[in-house]
Amino acid sequence: MVLLGLLLVLIAAAAVIEVSVNDTANTLPITVLDRTFNLSPFELFIAGVVTAAVFVTGLLLVTGGMRRAAVKRRRLREARLAERDRVSRLEAEKRDLERRLETTPKVDRDGDGVDDRAERPTAPHNRVSVPSQKESPDQLVAGGRHTADDHRA
Repeated sequence: MVLLGLLLVLIAAAAVIEVSVNDTANTLPITVLDRTFNLSPFELFIAGVVTAAVFVTGLLLVTGGMRRAAVKRRRLREARLAERDRVSRLEAEKRDLERRLETTPKVDRDGDGVDDRAERPTAPHNRVSVPSQKESPDQLVAGGRHTADDHRA
């Protein structure tokens, strides 16, 4: 968009320079792309209006493209700043939680490495202890038969 606008501005400037260099007479010969045109003063005026319209259109395209690019850069910059703010808030919250976790005493009555305050009891009854089973020579557990064979020998 910006390049097209610059191209139109350059074309309009070249046309103005071409017209201003030639002498003014009843008919003015103007050469464009190796073609010569004889223009009356009215036709020359119309050519000037068209040239000015092309120039203004080029300027509008250039400024519009630059404005759009500036808005895009500003939005991108604001998004980056918002992301940095969000990350810094999350890091501050993490540090605060870690500090509170370090200062809070742990309650681990059963020795399982988990804070017992976070555990909910599964039932309102006491824990049931399961009696250990006697070893038998028919165990298929690794090392079970070997230890029984070693005791027999």
